[in-house]
Amino acid sequence: MALSFLNPARSYDEAHRRVRFLGHDGMFEVRFFVSGDVLANKLCQRTASADDYLASFDALRPRIQRAAATVYAKTPKSMIVLDLDNFN
Repeated sequence: MALSFLNPARSYDEAHRRVRFLGHDGMFEVRFFVSGDVLANKLCQRTASADDYLASFDALRPRIQRAAATVYAKTPKSMIVLDLDNFN
């Protein structure tokens, strides 16, 4: 079964400076995290708020989901962290 992103919810993990979102592969839930470095393109990382990172995630959501699907297809795991290398 293909990976899907049915749940649009996302949250900011301040302790690790990343955004969390979920994918589903059939009945299996896959937790994804996007590094703040991916989302901080035009943000000043010292002054960026959780809302800034979430807005950046929303703007990049299609690209992030494509990268997530590509990484998951290569190495299916229940938790995947996406960093800058996954977007080059």
